[in-house]
Amino acid sequence: MKNLTTDMTTGDPVRHIVRFAIPALIGNVFQQIYNIADSVIVGRFVGPDALAAVGATSSITFLFFALCNGIGSGGGIIASQFYGSHEDDKVKNCIANTGLIMLIVPVLFGMLSFLSAPFILGVLDTPADILPDAIMYIRHMCVGLLFVSLYNYLSAMLRALGDSRSPLYFLIGSTLINVILDVVLVYFFGMGIRGAAIATVIAQFASAAGCGIYAYRINPYFRLRKDDLKLSLQMSFRVIRLGVPMSLQFALIAISSMAVQRIVNSYGTVVVAAFTATSRIEQLIHQPYTTLSASLATYCGQNYGAHKYDRVYTGYKKGFLLMAQLTALMFIVMQFFGGLITSLFVSDPQVIELGARGLRITSLFYLALGTIYVIRAVLTGVGDAFFALFNGIVEVIGRFTVPLLMTKYMGMGATGIWVSTGVVWVLSGATAWLRYYTHLHATIRDARPNERKAIPIGQARKA
Repeated sequence: MKNLTTDMTTGDPVRHIVRFAIPALIGNVFQQIYNIADSVIVGRFVGPDALAAVGATSSITFLFFALCNGIGSGGGIIASQFYGSHEDDKVKNCIANTGLIMLIVPVLFGMLSFLSAPFILGVLDTPADILPDAIMYIRHMCVGLLFVSLYNYLSAMLRALGDSRSPLYFLIGSTLINVILDVVLVYFFGMGIRGAAIATVIAQFASAAGCGIYAYRINPYFRLRKDDLKLSLQMSFRVIRLGVPMSLQFALIAISSMAVQRIVNSYGTVVVAAFTATSRIEQLIHQPYTTLSASLATYCGQNYGAHKYDRVYTGYKKGFLLMAQLTALMFIVMQFFGGLITSLFVSDPQVIELGARGLRITSLFYLALGTIYVIRAVLTGVGDAFFALFNGIVEVIGRFTVPLLMTKYMGMGATGIWVSTGVVWVLSGATAWLRYYTHLHATIRDARPNERKAIPIGQARKA
């Protein structure tokens, strides 16, 4: 049991956060390679139009993935709090009830996405020359929605118990499967975008199946008895109460991304291809922040469950310092090597030049982006269900208004798309900091070790 889980309520916070984060970071990078593989192979072997078709679907698939994965992430936070307070029966019941929800929700959203794909792509003003391929690609992704959601749910639960290594192994395996099948089906069999989509779905199934079998056979918390499997309305409500706002936050961000995609589409295939390339690169940029956030959320969740609020504050300070160091490194890379990285996706000089310019612009705002992730982790770890939704609303308002303001009314043209991305990060980061400072900062800053006073966000657990 101890070898497969990590108790973060004792010991050095930085050591826990970093040791937990490193395997998760490697896993997230592989997950992005997994996602990027389609874009790279399609862009290089098929052409810019095919790359644009894949990119035109990204905001839609993100929407439906977000609606499902927020529930799993919420369940993981609840499980980490019970684990911190040593309530093993409730950990198991949380795993069971979250799992039941995660079997139902992806199927419903997958069917909805499959049926509505042509309508949504039409609303987004997807260029006519890439529309058929975009519809075909997104419908294949709908099939894999259940698999990717189950994998992310299993990963969230394993991470809640302090195990960030096991999900990594299956993700690496599925990434290799995806890349190999991409090359075989797209390049050797000439199946184009359809081949890339089929490769992704097969890889998603492999990661979900492998992780599920491993968790059941190796980790005792997943060996559920009959009593653990009983439906608990109270437990399900708690998971939904935290998970739905997280889902809605991500969904609102996805919807706002669709608004941005519509503006991007209006500039034609070259801009769509450049934006697709930079979006895929920025998905990699998000990974150190995402990993730090997941590690910090687990750390805060466990210590919150153990009533060690002073350690929550220490985690916040150390997490912010680690984020600032990551930001400095990634800023340098994007400023000097953005063009080289963009060229991995496409060979068109015009697309490469525009993509490199976009990366230099957005890298100026990475500190604001990192701030969002650090503060979101702390608030989520203590069970703040309100913030996730509110922050998503702020980002939606920003993404609906700022890109239009920059591109149309301020005369920036396509360049304004990337400027607006950074401005929205600043707005969202400021909102996150304000929520933290006004509702949590003083309470955890002034907490004495093991003090069992009320936290103004979430509900204190019995130890």
